[in-house]
Amino acid sequence: MSSTSEHATPGFLVWRLSTKWRVAVDRAVAPLGLTHAQYSLVASLYGMHRAGQRPSQRQLADHTGLEPLYVSKLARALEAAGVVDRTRDPADPRAIRLSLTEDGREVARRAIGVVQGLLEQLLEPLGGLGGERTKAFSRELATLLDVSLDVSLRCADRLDERLADRCISRHTSRFTS
Repeated sequence: MSSTSEHATPGFLVWRLSTKWRVAVDRAVAPLGLTHAQYSLVASLYGMHRAGQRPSQRQLADHTGLEPLYVSKLARALEAAGVVDRTRDPADPRAIRLSLTEDGREVARRAIGVVQGLLEQLLEPLGGLGGERTKAFSRELATLLDVSLDVSLRCADRLDERLADRCISRHTSRFTS
């Protein structure tokens, strides 16, 4: 474990890992004309298509965890690039259905292969993608993702003032030392 990580909070480590992953995926899929966020949409559409689904932008937003407005923006950019088709849902004219074009399916297949290679590399210290430690790690992450958060809660509202001061001190020391 690096000296930066040794005394870090779990939140800081999750943030660092997330940032590291996003940058690695951005770099890896750039030659395919994608960003990490676009890859998330394309790969999700690919998987949903294989499952017989043609999701709306809202359904894709729910699936990816991205904001619906952001999914709309990404889908428009991917449509302009010839990767995604956007069509109005005949049953609900407010809804936009998404699907991959033929070129989009090819880009998705290639991008998924590239990102799978990255995932294998990242998870190698845990025994690789099929390793028991990786499976346990995935279960732990899923547990954390299932926690409902009330954005109105604040550290200082829930802790007495001294504990809040220690919490703040501990977090700021990560950035000053």
